[in-house]
Amino acid sequence: MKGLKCGGNMYVILVYDINLEEKEGQRVLRNVYKICKKYLVHIQNSVFEGELLESQMLKLKIELNRYIREDKDSVIVFKSRSQRWLDKEFLGILEEDKTSNFL
Repeated sequence: MKGLKCGGNMYVILVYDINLEEKEGQRVLRNVYKICKKYLVHIQNSVFEGELLESQMLKLKIELNRYIREDKDSVIVFKSRSQRWLDKEFLGILEEDKTSNFL
């Protein structure tokens, strides 16, 4: 999570990988999922996306940093100025387009 800089509105795709080898991993996973769900739309397993303000991105980072174990877990955030600059292509099963609720 370190090194993320925020500036204005942004379209975000967030992907996380939580190490579940230890008992604590399940607790971390539950908390990371809940935090991400507050700010973004859950689209697939450990993948979230949505539009965020700079202040929301900062809050999200602060909340995630409470749980992410730097030596065991990872979070990757892809940012773009707008969703329109991102082409999406789906392969395989798609239950519903969970990303269609953006204006």
